Amino acid sequence: MKKILLALSLMLGMTGLTFAQTKKAEKAKTAATKPAAKPSTAAAPTKKDGTPDMRYKANKEKAKTVAGPTKKDGTPDMRYKANKEKAKPAAKKKG
Repeated sequence: MKKILLALSLMLGMTGLTFAQTKKAEKAKTAATKPAAKPSTAAAPTKKDGTPDMRYKANKEKAKTVAGPTKKDGTPDMRYKANKEKAKPAAKKKG
């Protein structure tokens, strides 16, 4: 009896796997037939969610620029309003 139940459960499991593989193949076919996205007009590359892609040099240089005064070591001086405003959007991304 145990052998029969084991054999039936294996057969059901295998059929489930075969259906899962065909669904993935169908999704891949439909994704390949979709037209390519229009290139963005942004000067620097961005990710799908619109944030700058930090793997590129152009985006890294933009991130280094500071709106207000800096300290001796080059980091933004957070006592000034201009630097605080620039830091607010970065804090929202993490939370």
